[in-house]
Amino acid sequence: MKNNKLLTVMLIILVTITLIGVVLFVLLTQFNKQSSALEPSIDEILESSVDVPEITTNLADGKFIRIQLTIQTDNPKAAKELQKRDFQTNNIIIEELSELTEENLKGKDGKTLLESTIKTRLNELMQEGEVVQVYITSFMIQ
Repeated sequence: MKNNKLLTVMLIILVTITLIGVVLFVLLTQFNKQSSALEPSIDEILESSVDVPEITTNLADGKFIRIQLTIQTDNPKAAKELQKRDFQTNNIIIEELSELTEENLKGKDGKTLLESTIKTRLNELMQEGEVVQVYITSFMIQ
């Protein structure tokens, strides 16, 4: 009698542990699929990106900068809107650059700050989506 009871308890514990393991495996697999689906493919990135033609302007310290950008939005509609707002985009870039010096733009931190500032200013204008990332594709100070 005791052996049957012990065997039954062990069997219940084993089945419970197995079920918990299967449930955890399924949940983890589903979460990994969802997180990988959130990353856009390069084709989707290109579809929702806008190239800003080269801009040459003065910096605050009298130096000249020649810069070219690519702006990534969160969807193709936002990219179309941003293309229509090209004059506003250029204005924002020129305004921000005119406040900076060569020293401000030195190194990775200076460029990252410029990208972040342009992104924030453009997102204030956007209605169809938002700017996800600003990339500096060409950069030269004279």
